[in-house]
Amino acid sequence: MEQIRANQGIIYKVVSLYAADPEEKKDLYQEILLQCWKGWGNFRGEAKFSTWLYRICLNTIFTSMRKKRLVVYTDELPEDGELAPSQLDKEDSVALQKAIRQLTDLDRAIILLHLDGYGNTEIAGMLGMSANTLSVKLYRIRQRLSKLLNEQGND
Repeated sequence: MEQIRANQGIIYKVVSLYAADPEEKKDLYQEILLQCWKGWGNFRGEAKFSTWLYRICLNTIFTSMRKKRLVVYTDELPEDGELAPSQLDKEDSVALQKAIRQLTDLDRAIILLHLDGYGNTEIAGMLGMSANTLSVKLYRIRQRLSKLLNEQGND
């Protein structure tokens, strides 16, 4: 599966936002690979491969979290799991990641996809909601992140 190798950064990024423990990250990564292998026959090519991969990643992680209901978060992320390092300096990136981790699981998924450049219609389709609902949620997420970042700056 050459496409998975070419897009493995997506898997690392998503796993890094939802798991902090190195062993849990490895387990989630392996489970995502297994789900990709199982679902490969269902990939029709109607969407971009990266869109399909994000959906597999998020569904696998949400399923895993429902099973466990225990995920411990820390402030550390590996270098390969950072968000948009070319656009943010290291300090801003860490602050943004810390703020994103304080969001709900769904809100975290929305902002992750948004920061990776997906459009509202595409994100809404991936997450099974209307584009209008997504727009409202995204607006509220931005407000929440702004507040969280301002609070971090005042600490």
